[in-house]
Amino acid sequence: MAHVLASNFDKVCEILDRHQRNPHKLVVILQEIQHVYQYLPEEIITYTATALGLSPARVYGVATFYSHFTLEPKGKNVIRVCDGTACHVRKSTDIIDMLFKELDVNAKQHTTADGLFTVEVVACLGACGLAPLITINDGVHGGMTAAATLELLNKLRAQEEQGEVATDV
Repeated sequence: MAHVLASNFDKVCEILDRHQRNPHKLVVILQEIQHVYQYLPEEIITYTATALGLSPARVYGVATFYSHFTLEPKGKNVIRVCDGTACHVRKSTDIIDMLFKELDVNAKQHTTADGLFTVEVVACLGACGLAPLITINDGVHGGMTAAATLELLNKLRAQEEQGEVATDV
Protein backbone atom coordinates (compact mmCIF):
# COMPACT_ATOMS: atom_id res chain seq x y z
CA MET A 1 0.00 0.00 0.00
CA ALA A 2 1.36 3.39 -0.95
CA HIS A 3 1.95 5.63 2.02
CA VAL A 4 -0.01 8.82 2.22
CA LEU A 5 2.20 11.90 2.22
CA ALA A 6 2.06 14.04 5.35
CA SER A 7 0.91 17.02 3.28
CA ASN A 8 -2.20 15.04 2.31
CA PHE A 9 -3.28 15.00 5.94
CA ASP A 10 -4.36 18.62 5.39
CA LYS A 11 -7.41 17.35 3.50
CA VAL A 12 -8.27 15.03 6.37
CA CYS A 13 -7.88 17.88 8.86
CA GLU A 14 -10.28 20.01 6.80
CA ILE A 15 -12.85 17.20 6.87
CA LEU A 16 -12.39 16.63 10.59
CA ASP A 17 -12.67 20.35 11.33
CA ARG A 18 -15.79 20.70 9.17
CA HIS A 19 -17.40 18.08 11.45
CA GLN A 20 -16.01 19.61 14.66
CA ARG A 21 -13.94 16.44 15.22
CA ASN A 22 -17.13 14.85 16.50
CA PRO A 23 -16.71 11.06 16.92
CA HIS A 24 -20.49 10.65 16.44
CA LYS A 25 -20.00 11.75 12.83
CA LEU A 26 -17.47 8.99 12.10
CA VAL A 27 -19.37 7.41 9.20
CA VAL A 28 -19.84 10.75 7.42
CA ILE A 29 -16.19 11.64 8.04
CA LEU A 30 -15.03 8.31 6.60
CA GLN A 31 -17.30 8.77 3.57
CA GLU A 32 -15.75 12.16 2.83
CA ILE A 33 -12.22 10.84 3.34
CA GLN A 34 -12.90 7.93 1.00
CA HIS A 35 -14.25 10.37 -1.57
CA VAL A 36 -10.90 12.21 -1.49
CA TYR A 37 -8.62 9.14 -1.61
CA GLN A 38 -10.95 6.63 -3.31
CA TYR A 39 -10.26 4.28 -0.38
CA LEU A 40 -9.35 4.46 3.32
CA PRO A 41 -5.56 4.26 3.71
CA GLU A 42 -4.33 2.66 6.93
CA GLU A 43 -2.41 5.79 7.92
CA ILE A 44 -5.57 7.88 7.53
CA ILE A 45 -7.62 5.48 9.65
CA THR A 46 -5.07 5.74 12.46
CA TYR A 47 -4.83 9.52 12.16
CA THR A 48 -8.61 9.90 12.12
CA ALA A 49 -8.98 7.68 15.17
CA THR A 50 -6.45 9.74 17.12
CA ALA A 51 -8.04 13.03 16.04
CA LEU A 52 -11.48 11.82 17.17
CA GLY A 53 -10.26 10.29 20.44
CA LEU A 54 -11.22 6.79 19.28
CA SER A 55 -9.17 3.64 19.09
CA PRO A 56 -7.90 2.68 15.64
CA ALA A 57 -9.69 -0.67 16.13
CA ARG A 58 -13.03 1.14 16.52
CA VAL A 59 -12.53 3.15 13.31
CA TYR A 60 -11.27 0.07 11.46
CA GLY A 61 -14.32 -1.85 12.72
CA VAL A 62 -16.68 0.76 11.27
CA ALA A 63 -14.72 0.86 8.01
CA THR A 64 -14.93 -2.90 7.59
CA PHE A 65 -18.54 -3.24 8.75
CA TYR A 66 -20.06 -1.10 5.99
CA SER A 67 -19.66 -2.55 2.51
CA HIS A 68 -19.36 0.83 0.81
CA PHE A 69 -15.98 1.44 2.49
CA THR A 70 -12.84 -0.03 1.01
CA LEU A 71 -9.37 -0.40 2.49
CA GLU A 72 -7.62 -0.89 -0.83
CA PRO A 73 -7.26 1.47 -3.76
CA LYS A 74 -9.77 0.97 -6.54
CA GLY A 75 -9.27 1.45 -10.23
CA LYS A 76 -10.56 4.36 -12.25
CA ASN A 77 -13.38 2.11 -13.51
CA VAL A 78 -15.10 -0.23 -11.07
CA ILE A 79 -16.82 -3.25 -12.60
CA ARG A 80 -19.18 -5.16 -10.32
CA VAL A 81 -20.41 -8.55 -11.43
CA CYS A 82 -23.42 -10.02 -9.69
CA ASP A 83 -23.00 -13.68 -8.79
CA GLY A 84 -26.26 -14.08 -6.89
CA THR A 85 -28.46 -17.09 -7.62
CA ALA A 86 -30.28 -15.69 -10.67
CA CYS A 87 -27.07 -14.35 -12.22
CA HIS A 88 -25.06 -17.46 -11.36
CA VAL A 89 -27.65 -19.73 -13.00
CA ARG A 90 -27.47 -17.53 -16.10
CA LYS A 91 -23.69 -17.92 -16.28
CA SER A 92 -22.25 -14.89 -14.54
CA THR A 93 -19.21 -17.09 -13.90
CA ASP A 94 -18.40 -16.87 -17.63
CA ILE A 95 -18.28 -13.07 -17.29
CA ILE A 96 -16.15 -13.30 -14.13
CA ASP A 97 -13.72 -15.75 -15.73
CA MET A 98 -13.36 -13.57 -18.84
CA LEU A 99 -12.73 -10.40 -16.80
CA PHE A 100 -10.18 -12.11 -14.57
CA LYS A 101 -8.31 -13.44 -17.60
CA GLU A 102 -8.62 -10.31 -19.76
CA LEU A 103 -7.59 -7.91 -16.98
CA ASP A 104 -5.12 -10.22 -15.22
CA VAL A 105 -6.90 -9.91 -11.87
CA ASN A 106 -8.32 -12.51 -9.53
CA ALA A 107 -10.38 -12.99 -6.38
CA LYS A 108 -7.53 -11.62 -4.23
CA GLN A 109 -6.09 -8.97 -6.57
CA HIS A 110 -9.08 -6.94 -7.75
CA THR A 111 -7.35 -3.97 -9.39
CA THR A 112 -5.28 -3.95 -12.57
CA ALA A 113 -1.62 -3.01 -12.33
CA ASP A 114 -2.27 0.20 -14.30
CA GLY A 115 -5.04 1.22 -11.90
CA LEU A 116 -7.58 1.47 -14.70
CA PHE A 117 -9.98 -1.31 -13.62
CA THR A 118 -11.23 -2.95 -10.45
CA VAL A 119 -13.37 -6.08 -10.67
CA GLU A 120 -15.63 -6.91 -7.75
CA VAL A 121 -17.79 -10.01 -7.57
CA VAL A 122 -20.84 -9.22 -5.43
CA ALA A 123 -23.56 -11.40 -3.94
CA CYS A 124 -26.45 -9.36 -5.32
CA LEU A 125 -27.03 -6.13 -7.22
CA GLY A 126 -30.78 -6.26 -6.61
CA ALA A 127 -32.05 -6.61 -10.17
CA CYS A 128 -32.53 -10.35 -10.64
CA GLY A 129 -34.85 -9.83 -13.60
CA LEU A 130 -31.87 -8.42 -15.53
CA ALA A 131 -29.59 -11.39 -14.83
CA PRO A 132 -26.76 -11.70 -15.46
CA LEU A 133 -26.08 -8.17 -14.37
CA ILE A 134 -22.97 -6.01 -14.18
CA THR A 135 -22.38 -2.40 -13.28
CA ILE A 136 -19.55 -0.30 -14.64
CA ASN A 137 -19.14 2.81 -12.54
CA ASP A 138 -22.72 4.13 -12.44
CA GLY A 139 -23.94 2.26 -15.53
CA VAL A 140 -26.17 -0.81 -15.13
CA HIS A 141 -26.06 -3.54 -17.78
CA GLY A 142 -28.45 -6.47 -17.75
CA GLY A 143 -28.67 -9.64 -19.80
CA MET A 144 -24.91 -9.66 -20.18
CA THR A 145 -22.62 -12.26 -21.67
CA ALA A 146 -18.85 -12.54 -21.56
CA ALA A 147 -18.69 -11.25 -25.15
CA ALA A 148 -20.93 -8.24 -24.45
CA THR A 149 -18.91 -7.43 -21.33
CA LEU A 150 -15.66 -7.60 -23.32
CA GLU A 151 -17.20 -5.19 -25.83
CA LEU A 152 -17.92 -2.67 -23.04
CA LEU A 153 -14.45 -3.19 -21.62
CA ASN A 154 -12.90 -2.44 -25.01
CA LYS A 155 -15.00 0.75 -25.32
CA LEU A 156 -13.62 1.93 -21.98
CA ARG A 157 -10.07 1.09 -23.05
CA ALA A 158 -10.53 3.02 -26.31
CA GLN A 159 -11.86 6.05 -24.43
CA GLU A 160 -8.87 5.90 -22.11
CA GLU A 161 -6.38 5.65 -24.99
CA GLN A 162 -7.97 8.67 -26.67
CA GLY A 163 -7.81 10.60 -23.42
CA GLU A 164 -11.57 10.90 -23.21
CA VAL A 165 -13.45 10.90 -19.97
CA ALA A 166 -14.96 7.45 -19.53
CA THR A 167 -18.70 7.51 -20.02
CA ASP A 168 -21.17 5.16 -18.45
CA VAL A 169 -20.86 2.66 -21.26
